[in-house]
Amino acid sequence: MRPTLRILAVAGVFSLLVTIARGDSEIVIAIRYLQAEGISYSHLYLYREDGKLLRQLTNDNSGQDVAPIFDSSGQTIVFTREKPHKIVEYWMIKPRGEGLKKLDAAPPWYTDAKTSPYFTNVEPEATNSPPPGASPESSESPNESATPTPTYKSPDGAFELVLREDPNDEADQVNMPGHGAHYLLRHLKSGTDTPFGDLEGFEGAYGILHDSQNPERRFLFDGTLRLAFFDLHLNSSDGTTVFALDLPRKRFVRLSPNWATPFPLPGESAFLTFTENRYVPIPGSEKTANCSYIERWGDKLNHIRYAREKSAAICYGFSMYRPGKDPVVITLRRTSDSEE
Repeated sequence: MRPTLRILAVAGVFSLLVTIARGDSEIVIAIRYLQAEGISYSHLYLYREDGKLLRQLTNDNSGQDVAPIFDSSGQTIVFTREKPHKIVEYWMIKPRGEGLKKLDAAPPWYTDAKTSPYFTNVEPEATNSPPPGASPESSESPNESATPTPTYKSPDGAFELVLREDPNDEADQVNMPGHGAHYLLRHLKSGTDTPFGDLEGFEGAYGILHDSQNPERRFLFDGTLRLAFFDLHLNSSDGTTVFALDLPRKRFVRLSPNWATPFPLPGESAFLTFTENRYVPIPGSEKTANCSYIERWGDKLNHIRYAREKSAAICYGFSMYRPGKDPVVITLRRTSDSEE
Protein backbone atom coordinates (compact mmCIF):
# COMPACT_ATOMS: atom_id res chain seq x y z
CA MET A 1 0.00 0.00 0.00
CA ARG A 2 2.88 2.40 0.66
CA PRO A 3 3.78 2.82 -3.03
CA THR A 4 0.13 3.60 -3.77
CA LEU A 5 -0.02 6.20 -1.00
CA ARG A 6 3.19 7.73 -2.26
CA ILE A 7 1.77 8.02 -5.78
CA LEU A 8 -1.38 9.64 -4.45
CA ALA A 9 0.67 12.12 -2.43
CA VAL A 10 2.73 13.05 -5.49
CA ALA A 11 -0.47 13.41 -7.51
CA GLY A 12 -1.87 15.71 -4.84
CA VAL A 13 1.24 17.92 -4.97
CA PHE A 14 1.02 17.99 -8.76
CA SER A 15 -2.62 19.04 -8.55
CA LEU A 16 -1.65 21.86 -6.19
CA LEU A 17 1.09 23.01 -8.55
CA VAL A 18 -1.38 22.97 -11.46
CA THR A 19 -3.77 25.18 -9.47
CA ILE A 20 -0.97 27.63 -8.65
CA ALA A 21 0.20 27.67 -12.27
CA ARG A 22 -3.30 28.70 -13.37
CA GLY A 23 -3.14 31.87 -11.30
CA ASP A 24 -2.65 33.97 -14.46
CA SER A 25 -5.59 35.16 -16.51
CA GLU A 26 -6.44 32.92 -19.46
CA ILE A 27 -8.49 33.59 -22.56
CA VAL A 28 -10.29 31.02 -24.70
CA ILE A 29 -11.06 32.06 -28.27
CA ALA A 30 -13.05 30.43 -31.06
CA ILE A 31 -10.86 30.89 -34.12
CA ARG A 32 -11.55 29.79 -37.67
CA TYR A 33 -8.33 29.76 -39.70
CA LEU A 34 -9.24 30.21 -43.33
CA GLN A 35 -7.71 27.81 -45.85
CA ALA A 36 -7.40 27.99 -49.60
CA GLU A 37 -9.48 24.90 -50.34
CA GLY A 38 -12.35 23.11 -48.65
CA ILE A 39 -14.25 24.09 -45.52
CA SER A 40 -12.35 25.76 -42.71
CA TYR A 41 -13.54 25.05 -39.18
CA SER A 42 -13.64 27.07 -36.00
CA HIS A 43 -11.89 25.50 -33.01
CA LEU A 44 -11.15 26.62 -29.46
CA TYR A 45 -7.69 27.85 -28.47
CA LEU A 46 -6.53 28.73 -24.95
CA TYR A 47 -4.04 31.54 -24.44
CA ARG A 48 -2.39 33.01 -21.40
CA GLU A 49 -3.08 36.72 -21.11
CA ASP A 50 0.50 37.58 -22.10
CA GLY A 51 -0.13 35.98 -25.52
CA LYS A 52 1.39 32.54 -25.00
CA LEU A 53 -0.65 29.80 -26.69
CA LEU A 54 -1.27 27.15 -24.05
CA ARG A 55 -3.12 24.62 -26.16
CA GLN A 56 -5.73 23.92 -28.83
CA LEU A 57 -8.78 22.62 -27.00
CA THR A 58 -10.96 21.22 -29.82
CA ASN A 59 -10.30 19.79 -33.27
CA ASP A 60 -13.62 18.29 -34.38
CA ASN A 61 -14.55 19.02 -38.00
CA SER A 62 -18.22 18.06 -37.85
CA GLY A 63 -19.26 21.65 -37.12
CA GLN A 64 -18.16 25.11 -36.03
CA ASP A 65 -17.14 25.51 -32.38
CA VAL A 66 -18.25 28.99 -31.30
CA ALA A 67 -19.18 31.15 -28.30
CA PRO A 68 -16.88 29.66 -25.61
CA ILE A 69 -17.57 30.93 -22.07
CA PHE A 70 -15.74 30.24 -18.80
CA ASP A 71 -17.85 29.45 -15.78
CA SER A 72 -17.25 31.66 -12.72
CA SER A 73 -14.80 29.16 -11.19
CA GLY A 74 -12.61 29.03 -14.29
CA GLN A 75 -12.72 25.23 -14.18
CA THR A 76 -15.14 24.67 -17.07
CA ILE A 77 -15.62 26.08 -20.56
CA VAL A 78 -18.97 25.60 -22.27
CA PHE A 79 -19.31 26.22 -26.00
CA THR A 80 -21.71 25.77 -28.90
CA ARG A 81 -21.09 23.44 -31.82
CA GLU A 82 -23.05 24.53 -34.89
CA LYS A 83 -23.56 21.72 -37.42
CA PRO A 84 -25.13 21.62 -40.88
CA HIS A 85 -28.91 21.66 -41.17
CA LYS A 86 -29.14 24.08 -38.23
CA ILE A 87 -28.18 21.46 -35.66
CA VAL A 88 -26.90 23.10 -32.47
CA GLU A 89 -25.09 21.18 -29.75
CA TYR A 90 -23.65 22.26 -26.40
CA TRP A 91 -20.34 20.92 -25.14
CA MET A 92 -18.05 21.40 -22.18
CA ILE A 93 -14.30 21.04 -21.73
CA LYS A 94 -11.78 21.85 -19.02
CA PRO A 95 -9.06 24.45 -19.65
CA ARG A 96 -6.39 21.73 -19.64
CA GLY A 97 -8.12 19.99 -22.54
CA GLU A 98 -9.69 17.26 -20.42
CA GLY A 99 -13.29 16.20 -19.91
CA LEU A 100 -14.70 16.97 -23.34
CA LYS A 101 -18.37 16.13 -23.01
CA LYS A 102 -21.58 16.72 -24.95
CA LEU A 103 -24.34 18.23 -22.82
CA ASP A 104 -28.03 17.49 -23.00
CA ALA A 105 -28.71 21.23 -22.71
CA ALA A 106 -26.80 24.42 -22.08
CA PRO A 107 -26.36 25.29 -18.37
CA PRO A 108 -28.49 28.25 -17.25
CA TRP A 109 -25.39 30.36 -16.53
CA TYR A 110 -24.25 29.84 -20.14
CA THR A 111 -27.63 30.67 -21.60
CA ASP A 112 -27.88 33.81 -19.45
CA ALA A 113 -24.33 35.04 -20.15
CA LYS A 114 -24.18 38.21 -22.21
CA THR A 115 -21.44 40.08 -24.01
CA SER A 116 -19.43 42.20 -21.56
CA PRO A 117 -19.46 46.02 -21.82
CA TYR A 118 -17.53 47.49 -24.74
CA PHE A 119 -17.03 50.89 -26.34
CA THR A 120 -19.20 51.66 -29.35
CA ASN A 121 -20.35 54.49 -31.63
CA VAL A 122 -22.56 57.32 -30.50
CA GLU A 123 -26.09 56.60 -31.66
CA PRO A 124 -27.46 59.14 -34.15
CA GLU A 125 -29.19 62.11 -32.55
CA ALA A 126 -32.72 63.01 -33.62
CA THR A 127 -32.09 66.67 -32.83
CA ASN A 128 -29.19 69.08 -32.71
CA SER A 129 -28.82 68.66 -28.96
CA PRO A 130 -25.46 67.42 -27.63
CA PRO A 131 -25.03 63.64 -27.18
CA PRO A 132 -25.91 62.13 -23.77
CA GLY A 133 -23.42 63.10 -21.08
CA ALA A 134 -22.19 66.17 -22.90
CA SER A 135 -22.30 69.68 -21.45
CA PRO A 136 -22.78 72.58 -23.87
CA GLU A 137 -20.05 75.17 -24.36
CA SER A 138 -21.20 78.50 -25.74
CA SER A 139 -19.94 79.62 -29.13
CA GLU A 140 -17.26 82.29 -28.92
CA SER A 141 -17.64 83.61 -32.43
CA PRO A 142 -20.70 84.55 -34.51
CA ASN A 143 -19.08 82.61 -37.36
CA GLU A 144 -19.30 79.35 -35.44
CA SER A 145 -22.27 77.03 -35.58
CA ALA A 146 -25.13 77.83 -33.23
CA THR A 147 -25.26 74.18 -32.17
CA PRO A 148 -23.83 73.86 -28.64
CA THR A 149 -20.35 72.38 -28.57
CA PRO A 150 -20.22 69.07 -26.67
CA THR A 151 -17.64 68.88 -23.89
CA TYR A 152 -16.67 65.88 -21.76
CA LYS A 153 -14.81 66.01 -18.46
CA SER A 154 -12.67 63.04 -17.43
CA PRO A 155 -13.60 61.06 -14.28
CA ASP A 156 -10.61 62.42 -12.33
CA GLY A 157 -11.40 66.03 -13.27
CA ALA A 158 -7.98 66.50 -14.86
CA PHE A 159 -8.96 66.67 -18.52
CA GLU A 160 -11.78 67.98 -20.68
CA LEU A 161 -12.51 67.27 -24.32
CA VAL A 162 -14.10 70.11 -26.29
CA LEU A 163 -15.49 68.83 -29.59
CA ARG A 164 -15.66 72.15 -31.39
CA GLU A 165 -15.77 72.44 -35.18
CA ASP A 166 -14.84 75.23 -37.58
CA PRO A 167 -17.64 75.83 -40.11
CA ASN A 168 -15.04 77.37 -42.45
CA ASP A 169 -12.91 74.24 -42.49
CA GLU A 170 -14.05 71.82 -45.21
CA ALA A 171 -12.57 68.86 -43.33
CA ASP A 172 -14.95 69.54 -40.43
CA GLN A 173 -17.98 69.19 -42.68
CA VAL A 174 -17.60 65.48 -43.38
CA ASN A 175 -16.65 62.37 -41.41
CA MET A 176 -13.34 61.82 -43.18
CA PRO A 177 -9.60 62.21 -42.39
CA GLY A 178 -8.80 65.69 -41.15
CA HIS A 179 -12.08 66.09 -39.27
CA GLY A 180 -11.71 67.15 -35.64
CA ALA A 181 -8.45 69.07 -35.95
CA HIS A 182 -10.11 71.88 -33.97
CA TYR A 183 -11.28 69.63 -31.15
CA LEU A 184 -9.45 70.53 -27.93
CA LEU A 185 -7.69 68.49 -25.27
CA ARG A 186 -7.93 70.74 -22.23
CA HIS A 187 -5.68 70.19 -19.21
CA LEU A 188 -7.79 71.67 -16.43
CA LYS A 189 -5.03 72.03 -13.83
CA SER A 190 -2.74 74.09 -16.08
CA GLY A 191 -5.54 75.63 -18.12
CA THR A 192 -3.82 74.78 -21.40
CA ASP A 193 -5.67 73.80 -24.57
CA THR A 194 -4.13 71.59 -27.26
CA PRO A 195 -5.95 71.27 -30.60
CA PHE A 196 -6.32 67.66 -31.70
CA GLY A 197 -4.54 68.57 -34.93
CA ASP A 198 -1.36 69.23 -32.88
CA LEU A 199 -1.41 65.85 -31.13
CA GLU A 200 0.97 63.05 -32.07
CA GLY A 201 -0.63 60.49 -34.37
CA PHE A 202 -3.60 62.67 -35.37
CA GLU A 203 -5.26 61.61 -38.63
CA GLY A 204 -8.75 62.72 -37.73
CA ALA A 205 -11.42 62.25 -35.07
CA TYR A 206 -15.18 62.25 -35.45
CA GLY A 207 -17.38 60.71 -32.75
CA ILE A 208 -16.37 59.87 -29.21
CA LEU A 209 -17.25 56.29 -28.30
CA HIS A 210 -19.27 55.33 -25.22
CA ASP A 211 -19.77 52.29 -23.01
CA SER A 212 -22.36 49.95 -24.52
CA GLN A 213 -24.16 49.59 -21.18
CA ASN A 214 -23.62 53.12 -19.88
CA PRO A 215 -23.88 55.86 -22.55
CA GLU A 216 -22.68 58.42 -19.98
CA ARG A 217 -19.27 56.73 -19.79
CA ARG A 218 -16.89 58.18 -22.38
CA PHE A 219 -13.48 57.46 -20.83
CA LEU A 220 -11.49 54.34 -19.97
CA PHE A 221 -9.76 54.94 -16.64
CA ASP A 222 -8.44 51.62 -15.31
CA GLY A 223 -5.09 51.14 -13.61
CA THR A 224 -2.78 53.66 -15.30
CA LEU A 225 -4.89 53.95 -18.47
CA ARG A 226 -6.31 57.40 -19.19
CA LEU A 227 -8.05 57.02 -22.55
CA ALA A 228 -10.91 58.14 -24.75
CA PHE A 229 -11.84 56.47 -28.04
CA PHE A 230 -12.82 58.15 -31.31
CA ASP A 231 -14.05 56.77 -34.61
CA LEU A 232 -13.27 58.11 -38.08
CA HIS A 233 -14.53 57.09 -41.51
CA LEU A 234 -11.63 56.54 -43.90
CA ASN A 235 -13.09 55.58 -47.30
CA SER A 236 -15.39 53.03 -48.92
CA SER A 237 -12.66 50.36 -49.03
CA ASP A 238 -11.28 50.68 -45.51
CA GLY A 239 -14.52 51.71 -43.81
CA THR A 240 -14.31 53.23 -40.33
CA THR A 241 -11.45 52.96 -37.85
CA VAL A 242 -10.96 53.65 -34.13
CA PHE A 243 -8.28 55.66 -32.31
CA ALA A 244 -7.33 55.63 -28.65
CA LEU A 245 -6.59 59.12 -27.34
CA ASP A 246 -3.92 58.81 -24.65
CA LEU A 247 -4.72 61.87 -22.54
CA PRO A 248 -1.51 62.24 -20.44
CA ARG A 249 0.80 61.51 -23.39
CA LYS A 250 -1.17 63.74 -25.77
CA ARG A 251 -1.20 61.22 -28.60
CA PHE A 252 -3.51 59.18 -30.80
CA VAL A 253 -2.94 55.48 -31.42
CA ARG A 254 -4.83 53.81 -34.23
CA LEU A 255 -6.20 50.45 -33.07
CA SER A 256 -6.75 48.85 -36.47
CA PRO A 257 -6.52 49.52 -40.21
CA ASN A 258 -10.30 49.09 -40.02
CA TRP A 259 -12.72 48.83 -37.08
CA ALA A 260 -11.76 47.82 -33.53
CA THR A 261 -14.13 47.38 -30.57
CA PRO A 262 -12.47 48.08 -27.18
CA PHE A 263 -13.39 45.77 -24.26
CA PRO A 264 -12.35 47.14 -20.84
CA LEU A 265 -10.58 44.87 -18.36
CA PRO A 266 -11.63 46.48 -15.05
CA GLY A 267 -8.80 46.70 -12.54
CA GLU A 268 -6.10 46.23 -15.19
CA SER A 269 -3.94 48.69 -17.10
CA ALA A 270 -5.03 46.96 -20.30
CA PHE A 271 -8.00 46.37 -22.58
CA LEU A 272 -8.96 43.97 -25.36
CA THR A 273 -10.13 44.75 -28.86
CA PHE A 274 -12.25 42.78 -31.28
CA THR A 275 -10.18 43.86 -34.28
CA GLU A 276 -11.44 43.73 -37.85
CA ASN A 277 -9.05 43.57 -40.81
CA ARG A 278 -10.30 43.75 -44.38
CA TYR A 279 -8.81 42.06 -47.44
CA VAL A 280 -6.43 39.74 -45.58
CA PRO A 281 -4.63 37.31 -47.96
CA ILE A 282 -5.59 33.66 -47.45
CA PRO A 283 -2.37 31.62 -47.37
CA GLY A 284 -1.82 29.45 -50.44
CA SER A 285 -4.23 31.37 -52.64
CA GLU A 286 -4.85 34.70 -54.32
CA LYS A 287 -8.05 35.15 -52.34
CA THR A 288 -8.59 37.65 -49.56
CA ALA A 289 -11.11 37.74 -46.74
CA ASN A 290 -12.48 40.09 -44.12
CA CYS A 291 -11.01 38.79 -40.87
CA SER A 292 -11.34 39.42 -37.15
CA TYR A 293 -9.01 38.86 -34.21
CA ILE A 294 -8.74 39.46 -30.48
CA GLU A 295 -5.89 41.70 -29.34
CA ARG A 296 -4.66 42.92 -25.96
CA TRP A 297 -3.42 46.49 -25.46
CA GLY A 298 -1.18 47.35 -22.52
CA ASP A 299 -0.56 50.56 -20.59
CA LYS A 300 1.86 51.87 -23.23
CA LEU A 301 -0.64 50.94 -25.97
CA ASN A 302 1.56 48.17 -27.30
CA HIS A 303 -0.46 45.14 -28.34
CA ILE A 304 -0.39 41.39 -28.88
CA ARG A 305 -2.66 39.30 -31.09
CA TYR A 306 -4.17 36.02 -29.96
CA ALA A 307 -3.72 34.19 -33.26
CA ARG A 308 -1.09 32.65 -35.49
CA GLU A 309 1.20 35.11 -37.21
CA LYS A 310 0.22 36.13 -40.75
CA SER A 311 -2.99 34.14 -40.54
CA ALA A 312 -6.34 34.81 -42.16
CA ALA A 313 -8.82 34.08 -39.40
CA ILE A 314 -12.26 34.86 -38.03
CA CYS A 315 -13.06 35.08 -34.33
CA TYR A 316 -16.36 33.59 -33.17
CA GLY A 317 -16.29 34.71 -29.57
CA PHE A 318 -13.93 34.76 -26.60
CA SER A 319 -14.02 34.50 -22.83
CA MET A 320 -11.32 35.57 -20.37
CA TYR A 321 -11.03 34.12 -16.88
CA ARG A 322 -9.39 36.59 -14.46
CA PRO A 323 -8.83 35.07 -11.01
CA GLY A 324 -9.06 37.59 -8.20
CA LYS A 325 -10.53 40.36 -10.37
CA ASP A 326 -14.04 41.76 -10.75
CA PRO A 327 -15.72 40.72 -12.93
CA VAL A 328 -13.94 37.39 -13.01
CA VAL A 329 -15.10 36.61 -16.57
CA ILE A 330 -15.05 38.92 -19.62
CA THR A 331 -16.95 37.61 -22.66
CA LEU A 332 -17.78 38.34 -26.27
CA ARG A 333 -20.65 36.12 -27.31
CA ARG A 334 -20.69 35.61 -31.07
CA THR A 335 -22.12 32.90 -33.32
CA SER A 336 -20.83 31.79 -36.69
CA ASP A 337 -21.82 33.17 -40.05
CA SER A 338 -22.94 31.00 -42.92
CA GLU A 339 -20.19 28.77 -44.27
CA GLU A 340 -17.97 30.38 -46.89
